[in-house]
Amino acid sequence: MDLKQAGGSLDALISSFNTRIVELQELVIGRNMYAANSIADLSEIDTAVKAMEFQMQSIKDRLREETEAIPKAKKLVEMSLRQQNKLQSMLAHIPAQLPTTTSMGVSNKTSNNGLMQEISSHNHGFGSLKLEEESAPPQIQKEKKSRASAPLWYVTADELDSLSSYMRGRLTLDKVNAAINDMAAYAEANAQLISAPRNKLAENALEKALERRDIAMNEAVKGKHFFLETDIKGPVLKLDITGKSILTVLRHLGRINETRVGHQRVIILIKPQ
Repeated sequence: MDLKQAGGSLDALISSFNTRIVELQELVIGRNMYAANSIADLSEIDTAVKAMEFQMQSIKDRLREETEAIPKAKKLVEMSLRQQNKLQSMLAHIPAQLPTTTSMGVSNKTSNNGLMQEISSHNHGFGSLKLEEESAPPQIQKEKKSRASAPLWYVTADELDSLSSYMRGRLTLDKVNAAINDMAAYAEANAQLISAPRNKLAENALEKALERRDIAMNEAVKGKHFFLETDIKGPVLKLDITGKSILTVLRHLGRINETRVGHQRVIILIKPQ
């Protein structure tokens, strides 16, 4: 029963009560004249009044239920609106270029990253390899078990707009977030290279794997996703003026920090605050 129906029922009930009251007045007057004959009519009125009281109580109960349901409905509407805003924000900030896969395995033969090509030709799927005696040191094995995929902490439009025009230059949101895809791919490739069994690596990849294992054991790098400056080879992020500007922006926005391990410049992916 909606509000209009409830209102109509109440109007009808009021009209019925008024009619019964008039009849009751007439019967009271008539009772003084014919007291014995008025008992049956009064009994009918009493029955009708009780029926109307029961109907009124039913209407009150239904109105109370509807009133109690209003806060729940409002809360549901508020939750739906918040979810809608989140989805709209995600849609507005999602980059035009997304990574085609979440891991860089054997199937990634079309990648333009030379390091990833070398790894994919010797690995048979990330996570399915069993370490043997010749594989990574125990510390690396322990980290491998708990290692997650390289994170993708994209930049929002508000964050990019908060930068000075001098720092932002001509960079676009899509360009910056596409570079984040590249960085995640570099870091994922290094993670696979570190965790790969030694006897599964070709000679030209073994030296890189040993170097990255040493870097991964550095206190500033341990337990984090990282890549080297020499890994930067596109397709979006390159060591040109634009690429250096992107790295500066991401460093300022708390997506990366840098350290030196030996002669290598190491770029570490960090979670934004």
